[in-house]
Amino acid sequence: MTRVPILMYHSVTDRPTEETKPHSVRPSALAEQLAYLSESGFTPLTLGALVASVNKHALPPKPIVVTFDDGYADFHSAALPLLERYNFPATVFLTSGWVADAGGDAAGRPLDAMLSWSQAREAAQTGIEIGGHSHSHPQLDQLRTEDLRQELRRNKGLLEEKIGAPVATMAYPFGYSSARVRREVRRAGYFAACAVNNMIAADRHDMLAIPRLTVSYHTNLSMFRRAVEGSAVPLIYLRERILTKGYAVVRRTRYGLQRVRGHV
Repeated sequence: MTRVPILMYHSVTDRPTEETKPHSVRPSALAEQLAYLSESGFTPLTLGALVASVNKHALPPKPIVVTFDDGYADFHSAALPLLERYNFPATVFLTSGWVADAGGDAAGRPLDAMLSWSQAREAAQTGIEIGGHSHSHPQLDQLRTEDLRQELRRNKGLLEEKIGAPVATMAYPFGYSSARVRREVRRAGYFAACAVNNMIAADRHDMLAIPRLTVSYHTNLSMFRRAVEGSAVPLIYLRERILTKGYAVVRRTRYGLQRVRGHV
């Protein structure tokens, strides 16, 4: 696979909550970033389209994937109009228990206003790919296997029922996974899944652990340009990668202790 930048966004707003602010971007910043990608000749793909292109050995010039995690309401009001302006498809990884009108299926604790099912369907009808992001947004690698299966399958089942289309891609909440989690993701029927890792996706990466590049409140256009062009990516994301590796050790240790105690 040609090296492909896969961008990870969350909320797109000028008024983020304290919890969403570190991972949010302003609509003006997203517009500037999409304009740069369009003017620089990048070919936007959904994650599913990228995997299909890889399997057919038919990648377009300068492929790029734009993804949004969680399913914030501002995707519909702020991001979608910009994506349509620049003719960019995207993938939204939706947490089904956080949907605004989840009703009896509500689970977890949304961090801000979320998409409704009708808004998600409307986005899908414009060419946006809807992917899975678990049902209640837990740390999947810390769950008992049966609870893990329920999180994955309930999410996938609800998305397919409400959107009316197959769901075959997903992203791990917080970017956390493990070999056990990836096995269950495959068994649940997903053929591709995104982590974070802050590196450019390439041939060596597992299709169930595809890395992405974080785009956040502090990502200026110079950083963004260097990241998508693959220039000094390790340096741009040095702090994030150190924290990710350190916390991976903590999570493995925590899960090991839980197994010893019989909690998983």
